[in-house]
Amino acid sequence: MMRYNDIAENDYYKECLKKTGEYEKNRKFCRHDIKHFFDVARIAYIIALEENMDINKDIIYAAAILHDIGRYKEYENGISHEKASADIAKRILSECGYNEEDKEMIINAILAHRGEKKREGLSEILYRADKLSRDCVRCDAKEECYWNDDKKNKEIVY
Repeated sequence: MMRYNDIAENDYYKECLKKTGEYEKNRKFCRHDIKHFFDVARIAYIIALEENMDINKDIIYAAAILHDIGRYKEYENGISHEKASADIAKRILSECGYNEEDKEMIINAILAHRGEKKREGLSEILYRADKLSRDCVRCDAKEECYWNDDKKNKEIVY
């Protein structure tokens, strides 16, 4: 069994996921739920395979299922969700047996998954997969979405 399953079953992880779900239960835009996390994981893994990147699947999935886990803290007190997610990830990754090198790679990718930062490796594929995971084509709220029209996914890529 891959360690990302340990993350998904971690009590603190589930608690954080539930809190975000409570804040987003009436959200009409994209949600930050387990479906989104695994969509990002699968797309990131496909990108890594297609581009012959030597990144372990377990590391890709761990980064993806943790990248937005701190979203509820942004709702509660305005902390950027990438910072909150990185802080939460440190604890969960330690509880799930990740070594320091893996934790650093995952946390750096989480911190870099938004904004206009320079990215490479895991950070780059996490960023791209996060954007590609959004199904703008069939979104009921696409006319109200705050994303610039040029950023919306107007066709299915993965």
